[in-house]
Amino acid sequence: MGSAPDNPKQAWSVLIISTLAFTVCFMVWMMFGVIGIPIRKMLNLNSTEFGLLMATPVLSGSLIRVPLGIWTDRYGGRIVMAVLMAVTVPPIWLMAYATEYWHFLTIGLFVGLAGGSFSVGTPYVARWFPKNRQGTAMGIYGAGNSGSAINKFVAPVILVAFGWAMVPQVYAAIMLGTLVLFWMFSHSDPAHLVPHTVSFMDQLKALKDPTVIKYCQYYSIVFGGYVAMSLWMVQYYVGEFGLDIRIAALLAACFSLPGGVLRAFGGILSDKYGAHSVTWWVMWVSWICLFLLSYPQTDFTITTVNGPTTFHIGLNVYVFTGLMFVLGIAFAFGKASVFKYISDDYGHNIGAISGIVGLAGGLGGFVLPILFGVMMDLTGIRSSAFMLMYGVVWISLIWMYWTEVRNAQVMGRTAQSFSLNRKPS
Repeated sequence: MGSAPDNPKQAWSVLIISTLAFTVCFMVWMMFGVIGIPIRKMLNLNSTEFGLLMATPVLSGSLIRVPLGIWTDRYGGRIVMAVLMAVTVPPIWLMAYATEYWHFLTIGLFVGLAGGSFSVGTPYVARWFPKNRQGTAMGIYGAGNSGSAINKFVAPVILVAFGWAMVPQVYAAIMLGTLVLFWMFSHSDPAHLVPHTVSFMDQLKALKDPTVIKYCQYYSIVFGGYVAMSLWMVQYYVGEFGLDIRIAALLAACFSLPGGVLRAFGGILSDKYGAHSVTWWVMWVSWICLFLLSYPQTDFTITTVNGPTTFHIGLNVYVFTGLMFVLGIAFAFGKASVFKYISDDYGHNIGAISGIVGLAGGLGGFVLPILFGVMMDLTGIRSSAFMLMYGVVWISLIWMYWTEVRNAQVMGRTAQSFSLNRKPS
């Protein structure tokens, strides 16, 4: 692609510094996952209001993804990423001075723009590498999702030592420093730009493509679910298991960290085995984990010959964390495999398509925390969040079977025709 084979040093410099920039952007994007807990107490918010507070930055970061992907195709990832990071620094700093609920929601919309960085960096780094290595390159860049885990390590320490208001001030300084480093070590190549004969509306026509819509649905789970659970897990540990916020954040990182770092390995697997195979297994592993996580803490009494006997069924903190760790790995692989689909099928328009699919994933990350809060307020069951995710994964498995698995080759013929033509013995 472009001049990638002729500039290996520049390609790796772009990949490394872009991954660092995305990591910081994602750390900022997930800030409410930790500081939202003391803010909730300060403002006396219910679960639905708390879900909206955490989801607000995700909304703006999602809506901006399509135009950012298109602008990256047009103007290049270096300038778009630099401008995006610069724009987020003032609102991150101002977050420390918010006192009312609407203050946090309004400023959160501007802070959330940092989440759009994914749709800039994905096509930016991919075009520096040949097609057979794009899955790996995008997987490494996507490992910047681990910024969610870094937030869980850094924010609680600052919060306990100096109060929650210091967290956005430190994050603003980190973002500014990262912007300087990004501009120093990134590069641009005019050969990577989409020709100006391609109009804005031409790029948006991809919204009518049913295959793109399918990839959007997949990504709304593996990325949207990852974002939503990363935001929700710290307060879940605090409420469900009665843990201190620092221990809760550390355990929540057992989901966020592999869900980010292992995305690079998911890209390697997708290059080797194909996007379909990896995504199919991701959905099944997610389905099993979410089924087990959905079961609420339950006490039931049965009558025996010796009188009433009470049993307790529920996950302890160790089993729960183990299942979340496995789920994080599955989501990491799935995020990489979905974008391998895109690089395989839409290499000529990867910026716009990645923006559209990223928008769907981000909207999933916006809607799900709100729904988690609504369901908890309605049912009083914390694990209802996993029940919701379990149902959403079912939709993907069914959709994937009818559009891909059913048409897969089995001994030289499709699985559908094989089952129809096979005669009983």
